[in-house]
Amino acid sequence: MPARREMPDTIKRSSKKAQDTWGKAHDSAVETYGEGRRAHQTAYAALKHTFEKVGDRWEPKGRKGPSDPGAAGKRGRGRTYGGVDVYGSSKDELYERAKELGVKGRSSMSKKQLAAAVAKRQ
Repeated sequence: MPARREMPDTIKRSSKKAQDTWGKAHDSAVETYGEGRRAHQTAYAALKHTFEKVGDRWEPKGRKGPSDPGAAGKRGRGRTYGGVDVYGSSKDELYERAKELGVKGRSSMSKKQLAAAVAKRQ
């Protein structure tokens, strides 16, 4: 199984369900596209439909669906936010996470800026 060899540490620290989701999507993508960047992107997009990156691991989201334009399949047009659930989080929730992480300038940031700052800090 290529996924076991390729699995990033943040996913290894996550639940078995998160590992299985990433692994199955990765292995399927390897069969379709071959090993490499595209297989990893596909696996992350699948993972971000049910999990959100919180700190150094992936945790289940409160709702299912894409977390950002990148996971929604808008490749080339959509930005990813490092696993932060932009669509499923309010601006206030992202602000609180930014506050916990000590992000400076958070009070004047937009929702997308907050998501990017949280992604960068975790």
